[in-house]
Amino acid sequence: MTDYKSIIKRNSNKRFGKPCIRDTRITVYDVLSWLAAGMTYNEIIADFPELTIEDIKACLAFAADREHKLLYA
Repeated sequence: MTDYKSIIKRNSNKRFGKPCIRDTRITVYDVLSWLAAGMTYNEIIADFPELTIEDIKACLAFAADREHKLLYA
């Protein structure tokens, strides 16, 4: 699993403290929504060139880890 902790950051002054990718204003939710809508990694990166495939995988890893913690906490 991708180590998302160096990529996904929370800043209370940015997007109401939602988890974002590095220093961007792009949230994990944004990326997951684009993937759920059927966008490919390459389409997301074409629209948002500041993102990398590793960033997208970090969003997926973050969501998987959060889901695991909700179910088994």
